[in-house]
Amino acid sequence: MRQAEIYYKGEKAGMLTQLDNGHFEYTYDNLWLADNSKPPISLTLPKSKNKYESDYLFPFFYNMLPEGTNKQVVCKHMRIDTNDYFSLLLTTARYDTIGAVTVRKI
Repeated sequence: MRQAEIYYKGEKAGMLTQLDNGHFEYTYDNLWLADNSKPPISLTLPKSKNKYESDYLFPFFYNMLPEGTNKQVVCKHMRIDTNDYFSLLLTTARYDTIGAVTVRKI
């Protein structure tokens, strides 16, 4: 199992987990859920006490990944399998992303 904390504008919003069988789960942090002023991290992941489950990396997170040549360079330089989307997300979405969401390895 691998986990990452998900931050929205620097505040912890939830937890992304890849289970040993390759499935993914996303859960919102209780403090994030309790604050009505905090938005969902994505329209496809509305705020909910229930965990989200998927056989694949959620499209919201998948769309944060580099593509093409950029992906190849990162994977080669960081020695990441090109199909290991979780590791690629952890490597590329730690600090500077296009949106408000960042990902930090636990």
